[in-house]
Amino acid sequence: MGKRSRGGNRRLRIGKVSVYLHHGTWWVYHREAGKPVRKKIGADRAEAERCAAQINAQLAQGAPTMLSFTPIGVAELRRQFLDHHEHARGSTLATVNRYRAATQHLENFVAQFPKPPLAHEVKPDQFAAYLRTLETSPNGHANTVKRRLRSKGVQFVLQTVRSLYHFAGKRRYLPPYADNLFAELPLDRFKVEDAKPVFVFDAVTELAFFRAASRWEFPIHFTLAKTGLRINELTHLLLEDVDLDGGWITVRNKPELGWRVKTGNGRRVPLLPEVVAVLRAMLGDRREGVVFLREGCQAEGPKLLGNQQFLIDELRLLLRNAGASVDRKEAQRLARGVWQRAGAIPADRVRTSFCRLAIRTGHPESTCPKSWRHTFATLMQDANVDPLIRQIVMGHSPASAGGLGMTAKYTHSRGETVRVQIEQALRTWPESLVLASWFAKGVAS
Repeated sequence: MGKRSRGGNRRLRIGKVSVYLHHGTWWVYHREAGKPVRKKIGADRAEAERCAAQINAQLAQGAPTMLSFTPIGVAELRRQFLDHHEHARGSTLATVNRYRAATQHLENFVAQFPKPPLAHEVKPDQFAAYLRTLETSPNGHANTVKRRLRSKGVQFVLQTVRSLYHFAGKRRYLPPYADNLFAELPLDRFKVEDAKPVFVFDAVTELAFFRAASRWEFPIHFTLAKTGLRINELTHLLLEDVDLDGGWITVRNKPELGWRVKTGNGRRVPLLPEVVAVLRAMLGDRREGVVFLREGCQAEGPKLLGNQQFLIDELRLLLRNAGASVDRKEAQRLARGVWQRAGAIPADRVRTSFCRLAIRTGHPESTCPKSWRHTFATLMQDANVDPLIRQIVMGHSPASAGGLGMTAKYTHSRGETVRVQIEQALRTWPESLVLASWFAKGVAS
């Protein structure tokens, strides 16, 4: 330990590092690369001395000290963050695109200053206020009418930027004596005052909706309503995922075909006998391929007809022909082409169908087919379905749906238990099930 300086117990030196007491708190001070560095340690003198000894050893070795950091611009930080998610973490392209759009707002914000601030110089409150003034296209299309970001949009952008700064902190791009700048924003208690209301069907509106549907639309929306599937889960179903004899749908990842379940977790969903009858009537003699075909493909048949392995082989051939330099984005484009030639319905086509039927039944405010999923979950709640079974069938993770935690890992719900509870919930609205029986028999509604 070095000699003590003036001030007795209030200041001491450990090699090239000073430790001093200021207003009841211990600080360390040294110079690194010719620049002064100060860090507040706390009220514990022993901890301050340990910190000073560690810094002194790092200085002696010529290594970066625990207090050093490399300032970085927002544009470069953003590039590294997106590359990390795309190449290191392997996040889905949809996730990377959402992060790219969210962090673009931060890059635009700093670019408006005559001298753009570095990442550690950004003021979170100023950025949050800037987001409140933005007018953007809701779907990102240049021709869409622009509007102010909704509160949930602002919240998502700030949450993504908080993750960006967490990434920066781990790579020592931020001052170590400063916390994550965006961690101080109370995002978990963020007030959402302009959220778009969620439309939940009741028995009457559900029946009216199904009666307004065409013979092509009915099986799509009826299956969404009675299984709680996400749209992309329904449009990526293959016939080998459906066990009509046993009455189950298996939602599984298809990474070899460029598609993955949103949460990455597959699951099995029980089918009512009425759903099985509707699917049998829709499928006819088909035994392989995509379950729900585009409207024009039902009569002519898709260009690609085969099981999952057949489609995988087709995509592998396209990737080989494209060469070794094909990136994830191009591979995703080729995968979408295979699904298209197999007759799969684009998710946007399901949405436009839903909006059209909602308008016809007097509910133009309902513009999202996720309403079927909300309604399915609400029916299970009304019927007092076990929370763990609701969690399993909806495909939610334990942390986000009930907080069952380790109990969920130790509980193994039997298939028949799941089926009984789900069927009990769905049979509380029998009218639409009668309509489904008519559909299966070919009777026009």
